[in-house]
Amino acid sequence: MKLLAIDCAANVCAACVYDAGAGIELGRQALDLGKGHAEHLMAVIETALKASGIGYRGLGAVAVSIGPGSFTGLRVGVSTARGLALALKIPAIGVTTLEALAAEAADAFPGRPVLAALDAGREELHAALFDKALVLTYGPAVATLSEAAAMAVKATAVLAGTAAPQIAAAAGPTFDIGPVAATADIATYARLAAAKGPGEKPKPLYLRGADAKPQAGFILPRQDRPKGHGPEKQGQSPRKRGSGEKES
Repeated sequence: MKLLAIDCAANVCAACVYDAGAGIELGRQALDLGKGHAEHLMAVIETALKASGIGYRGLGAVAVSIGPGSFTGLRVGVSTARGLALALKIPAIGVTTLEALAAEAADAFPGRPVLAALDAGREELHAALFDKALVLTYGPAVATLSEAAAMAVKATAVLAGTAAPQIAAAAGPTFDIGPVAATADIATYARLAAAKGPGEKPKPLYLRGADAKPQAGFILPRQDRPKGHGPEKQGQSPRKRGSGEKES
């Protein structure tokens, strides 16, 4: 099976075509954008397909990173993956950024538990703990630095993700650290999705709401027209025009 993988979870807008049967990557494209995933994703996909020599009709599945990550980027990636899957009548498979980072850490330190964590700001982390077999045992969830450090110590875990250095510093003992990144390599998502196979339709994993919210508290109240001004003076109604009168 040939699989297309998409990742818009962080700054990078990436896609690759992966041969699940042979376990090899056939073509890729990745742009470090920061923003603007919606404008570039389809071109990135087209470039990856061209490099692989595979057309859309040659795909058997679409994989996508579902977060945690960029609120807008996740929405762009997941909606694109689901749209392609619907049009091509193939499954869409979601992979979290934390399990992808954990898989890369496990490649570097096999047979060890892994704590993958991303710095979410506001003194919060997005974290997930995996056992020696990479089976999820905690999360993905919002955690404090002290909570993550306690988990790392108890599990003697390898650390991965952007919050790994913070956790290592807070925990005290020396920890092995895998990838210190906001997302994994695009081929990792493809490999994990191929191993998972079809399941529920992917949807963005938002562990907290968007930062931008309506500022209801700052909406000005409706200002009624002061009484005694204009035609609606207090105690009076506007005079109706006769049929022959023109509006002044």
